[in-house]
Amino acid sequence: MKHTASPDRARAAVAALRGDAFQKSGRLRKAAAEYRRALALDGSYADAWYGLGRVLFNQGEQSEAISCFRRTLELDPGRALARFNLGIALFNLGHIDSALDQLRIVTRCPDKHLHLRALGVMALIIPGSPRAGNAEILRVRRQWAKLALAAECPRKPSRPRPRSANGKLRIGYCSKFFFARNWMKPIWGFINHHSRQDFDIHLFNDGIPPGVDSGYHPNPADRFHDTRKLSNAQVARLIRREGIDVLVDLNGYGVMDRLGVYMRRPAPVIVGLFNLYATSGIDAIDYTVGDAAVIPPSEERYYSERVLRVPGSYLAFSVLYAVPKVSAPPCLANGHITFGSLCTQYKLTDEVIATWSAILRRAPRTRLLLRNVGLNSASNQSVMRERFARHGIERDRLVLEGQASHGEFLKTYARMDIALDAFPYNGGTTTMEALWQGVPVLTFNGDRWASRQSRSLLLAAGLSQWCVPDVNAYIDRAVALAKSRTTPAMLAKLRAGMREKLSRSRACDSEGLCKALEEIYRKVAVRD
Repeated sequence: MKHTASPDRARAAVAALRGDAFQKSGRLRKAAAEYRRALALDGSYADAWYGLGRVLFNQGEQSEAISCFRRTLELDPGRALARFNLGIALFNLGHIDSALDQLRIVTRCPDKHLHLRALGVMALIIPGSPRAGNAEILRVRRQWAKLALAAECPRKPSRPRPRSANGKLRIGYCSKFFFARNWMKPIWGFINHHSRQDFDIHLFNDGIPPGVDSGYHPNPADRFHDTRKLSNAQVARLIRREGIDVLVDLNGYGVMDRLGVYMRRPAPVIVGLFNLYATSGIDAIDYTVGDAAVIPPSEERYYSERVLRVPGSYLAFSVLYAVPKVSAPPCLANGHITFGSLCTQYKLTDEVIATWSAILRRAPRTRLLLRNVGLNSASNQSVMRERFARHGIERDRLVLEGQASHGEFLKTYARMDIALDAFPYNGGTTTMEALWQGVPVLTFNGDRWASRQSRSLLLAAGLSQWCVPDVNAYIDRAVALAKSRTTPAMLAKLRAGMREKLSRSRACDSEGLCKALEEIYRKVAVRD
């Protein structure tokens, strides 16, 4: 006997198709309404659950999207795309190990393209996994690089171009983020100091051109190359044509599609300098640059590159645009310590939440201020409150806020006494900005590069007392600061002199970092 779909199932299918059409055209609210209409007709229609999950994901409603993807998989366990999107949504909320578990399942699906996409996301996010160590990070990144970059036609290294008449080395910097002044504080800091008498500087720009307020001091000798519309092969040919001696990657895994450029060996020497926070796992990248605080000699075996170190911090930065003035610590007025973090949501793992909850329980008069784009959503905020509630933290102990303009974002530090660092993926830009706004950052010495970034900056800044040995000392130090009667006066004095202290330290010694990098470039360059 032939079975036919029920009338409700048929109408649900039609509504879901309308939802797909609206979603494809970018009309997300209409798409969500159609998917909900489909589910009202047939609550077991997996296509509608999946479609609604995608809409909610794109609207930033990660927690609701997770529920939809989970329901999709209950109805259709083999739907690999739902599992893939579930993994990304989990990551976005800081459930990194759960995300990796889902993505590993996807890598076993027969769809080779989806397998590679899942492996790529794993390679991107794994430095922030509490469960993964250095060996696992290297293994996953090597695995992805071997599969994803094989099609980039690896070549022998480019032959060095004969030394120019003026004897200058040609240095090429590749980035998609030259325009992003908040991220580029370390980069423009040292590029502005480059000796144009000794180096020709080439900037291969894959993003919006830097504006007048980017922090870059335009130099007529520098050469900008717009690579936005070029394929990897075309970018590689351009780099060869310019005769670059040392090619420097500033993207890392932030722009994975461009990592294939390096597999084509467009320059005799390739250096990974910024935005890696772990090994690249790519043999074509010859060197990675860190410092003694982030990569100890005992961990060099977990790097596919040769490790080079600069004195001080490899993140030495300069603030080259207007920012809010440093304000007095709020505890002077409100009588209690406000801890805070402006780290990206995905860095707020379950281990971080548990640790911060332990601090709040032991220091019951304190508050915690969190702000990031992931907290734009009311549902995401609700989930964050639930995560803390599981550790006994009441709603009124938390202040949760979403994104703002960069200037308004920085003003948030005026309402924060002490910044708590995330782990195992520390703040980088957020640590720089907190310190520059006068707010000390409490961190501890982690087990990988990603979990020592703040340590690098604090040691270079002469603030070693804010970097403790381990997570237990981190909790104890935060609680002691919250309970000490001397803390408000100490913070007031520290904040008042913070910018001057930083400016005189290696944490802001962009010129010194530049000289160290120039010496590295001279040593590694291969010249006829």
